[in-house]
Amino acid sequence: MSQKINKVVVAYSGGLDTSVIITWLRETYGCEVIAFTADIGQGEELEPLREKAVKTGASKIYIDDLREEFVQDFVFPMLRTNAVYEGRYLLGTSIARPLIAKRQIEIAQKEGADAVCHGATGKGNDQVRFELTYYALKPDVKIVAPWREWDMKGREELIAYAEKHKIPVTATKSKPYSTDRNLLHISYEGGILEDPWKESTLDMYTMAVPVEKAPDKAEYVEVEYQAGNPVSINGTKLSPAALLSEANLIAGGHGIGRIDLVENRYVGMKSRGVYETPGGTLLHAAHRAVESITMDREAMHLRDSLVPRYAELVYYGYWFAPERLMLQAMVDESQKNVTGTARVKLYKGNCDTVGRRSAVSLYNPELATFEADRVYNQKDAEGFIRLNALRLRIGSKAKDPTR
Repeated sequence: MSQKINKVVVAYSGGLDTSVIITWLRETYGCEVIAFTADIGQGEELEPLREKAVKTGASKIYIDDLREEFVQDFVFPMLRTNAVYEGRYLLGTSIARPLIAKRQIEIAQKEGADAVCHGATGKGNDQVRFELTYYALKPDVKIVAPWREWDMKGREELIAYAEKHKIPVTATKSKPYSTDRNLLHISYEGGILEDPWKESTLDMYTMAVPVEKAPDKAEYVEVEYQAGNPVSINGTKLSPAALLSEANLIAGGHGIGRIDLVENRYVGMKSRGVYETPGGTLLHAAHRAVESITMDREAMHLRDSLVPRYAELVYYGYWFAPERLMLQAMVDESQKNVTGTARVKLYKGNCDTVGRRSAVSLYNPELATFEADRVYNQKDAEGFIRLNALRLRIGSKAKDPTR
């Protein structure tokens, strides 16, 4: 213990780590502990956590429904950017952390707490995501990160600690992998996945059915967008959280959005995880389809050149950093005309765009046709090509004057 703490707000999921943390905080710091659980669509009943948190030492617990805020203010801005980390990961865990940390700071200020605490390990990305947000929103906050302080080295020791203190947990020594779920995705890490050669098991399927069990008949889905945001599925307008939930049900039923990935963590090591993001995969594909007919070429190419940088900012935890906010403003400007509908075909893990339409489409059939037209003079292409080839011709002659 290196700092004096009177009251701490802990991000509490009720899982192995945070269940142990409440008791550990009381033992180690002798401080008052307030638990905070964010409902961001975990798909489980959270009310039982109230009794569990108090029984393990918390003076009170906040259980806040943040589902609409999560999707509208965090998931949708990221989807407008088409952010994908290292070509595959749709950032389901990454995007939830700044919201949880933001609300945690708000509760700490309301309760007069002088510290906040999280259950992220000293090896992972989440410690960075939580703490960058804490410092961005409350620069003088004290932070307790138990995994960097206690002498327990792994989850087996945490399980033993829980058993000793009679703390109920669901993790076992035979099934020690870690999961994280919200409305956008579910992730699996640790356990057998630490061997990158081993295939994941059937108990790691939650939001998407195995492709082998997906229907033998394709399903067509229509997603409508307004200014870059999805507003309806199959003609039914829904709130952001309800729309993402519906997208998860539809796409998950066809085995959409499951990936097995070895990624590069911000702290420097490689990590293997299995992710399911069915609704996000559908909305990503549909968004790209509507953009394809409504977005200016150069605006799209400029935005796309910045997608890897934006994705890194989200993955690393810089949601509230000025560079992310600046990029978001640029992206949102590019999305003002992204209004229309995409038709997507779902079949056994595949998510294929088969149609797109918009009242503000930039696609002109008279220009694109291979048949005779009266709009485009094909002879004009000769001068266009010769002008664009000028520097290439000059460069070639400079290398070999005989050409």
